[in-house]
Amino acid sequence: MDEVPIAFPDHTCGVEPLLAVSDLSFSLAFWQGLLGGELLQVWDTYALLRLGAGRLHLAVTGDPPPDRGVRLVPPLASEGTATGEVVLRVADCAAVVAVLQGRGVEFLGPPATPVWGGEVRAFARDPDGHLVEVSSVSTPATTLTVSAG
Repeated sequence: MDEVPIAFPDHTCGVEPLLAVSDLSFSLAFWQGLLGGELLQVWDTYALLRLGAGRLHLAVTGDPPPDRGVRLVPPLASEGTATGEVVLRVADCAAVVAVLQGRGVEFLGPPATPVWGGEVRAFARDPDGHLVEVSSVSTPATTLTVSAG
């Protein structure tokens, strides 16, 4: 039987982050309670939420499943570092930040435009220290030239 080649990625492909968490109830209080995620599925050590058009998986740190063999762990508690971030792309960063602050989300600073432009963004951390970026498109981005020497 001939194999039919497939195109990848295609319109069915999606990116769905899985965050390792230390306490599912604290994480749900943040992602569902404060950020407004819709709970799609929950078990003792796992939850799946919908945030707008995206989905987010939360899993409590534990022994790795046999098919993965890799243990996921939350980030180390350090104010100056992050191993990655979850970006929430929204229509109006400043407006969403104001709403989330009203719900009790603490941001690391006010919404700001980075030096390259093109977006306005603000950052928060979830209970395990995962970096959360709220971002909206603004004026066209500037191309920065980096010299090699």
